[in-house]
Amino acid sequence: MSVILHIETATPVCSCALSENGQIIFNRQNREGLSHAVLLGVFVDEAVAFARTQQKKIEAIAVSSGPGSYTGLRIGVSEAKGLSYGLGIPLIAIPTPLIMAQMMIDTADAQMLLCPMIDARRMEVFATVYDHSLETIRATTAEIITPDSFSDLLAEHRILFFGNGSDKCKNTITHANALFADNIYPLAVAMIPLAEKAFDANDFVDVAYFEPHYLKEFVATVPKSKVIEV
Repeated sequence: MSVILHIETATPVCSCALSENGQIIFNRQNREGLSHAVLLGVFVDEAVAFARTQQKKIEAIAVSSGPGSYTGLRIGVSEAKGLSYGLGIPLIAIPTPLIMAQMMIDTADAQMLLCPMIDARRMEVFATVYDHSLETIRATTAEIITPDSFSDLLAEHRILFFGNGSDKCKNTITHANALFADNIYPLAVAMIPLAEKAFDANDFVDVAYFEPHYLKEFVATVPKSKVIEV
C-alpha cells in the first residue's frame, strides 16, 4: 500500500497528483504558465485535504527534479521539501526528462528512441535520449541545436523528439528519421509509475541537502525599460 503526492513544476505547466498503489486518485494541472507560485500551494492543499477526507495517509512526496525552469523548479522542490520535512515522510526525486519519456512509451514503437527536449535559450535545449525501456542512451546535456545534432543516432535509429524545446528544432533537424510530437509537457500523473518504483526500492533523497538539477546556472536579466519613481 502506497499513497504518494506528486509535484511537477519544471516547465510552464504546473501539476499535482495523488496516487494510491499506482492509481490516480487526485489530479490538478494548469497549462496557462507563469502561475506556479500561486497555484501549486492551492493544488497541494486540495490534495492533502482530499487525502484526509478519504482517510488516506500520504507516505511519500515525489518531485520533478529538473532540468527546466529555474524558478519553477525552485517552487516545486521547496514545496516538496517542506511537505516531506513537515509530514516526516521520504522525498523522491525524478528527473524531468524521464517523466516526459514515460509519457511517450505508448506512442513510440519499441525500436524508436525517445528524446525529450526542454526549452533553454535561443537554439539551446536540455536534451536526453532514452530507449523504449527508459534506459539512458545519451545523458542530459544543454545542447545548441544545429542541422548535425543527433546525426550519429539518427543514422541508425528513428528518434521521437518532443517537449517545448523540440518545437524550435523542427526546421533545423530535418533527417528522415527525425519525428516530432507536439504539445508534450511533463505532468505529475506521469510520475506515478516512476515514483512507485522508487518507493518500493527505498530510493529516496536527503531532504536537507537535495537541490534541483538545474544543469545551468541561473542568469538574471536586466529589464529593457526602467521606470524611475520620483
